[in-house]
Amino acid sequence: MTYSNPDPDPERSTGLEPGGGVPPGETPPAESSMPGAGPRETHNPPTGWAKGPLTLIIVVAVLVAAFFLAYALILIF
Repeated sequence: MTYSNPDPDPERSTGLEPGGGVPPGETPPAESSMPGAGPRETHNPPTGWAKGPLTLIIVVAVLVAAFFLAYALILIF
């Protein structure tokens, strides 16, 4: 497999000024991204955290905090 450089050689490209600059008439217009975005997807709404995993995370966090609070109270008294 031969290597092909995807970047054009600035010395051989048309429309370039010395130093690599592009004259004003050679610059293509900007692309619009809206036509390529596709139709709005209503059948696949974004989802957030499910209630089960979020509840489990909160319960574990409360249990860990309670353990360290109890441990601190045991060390103090």
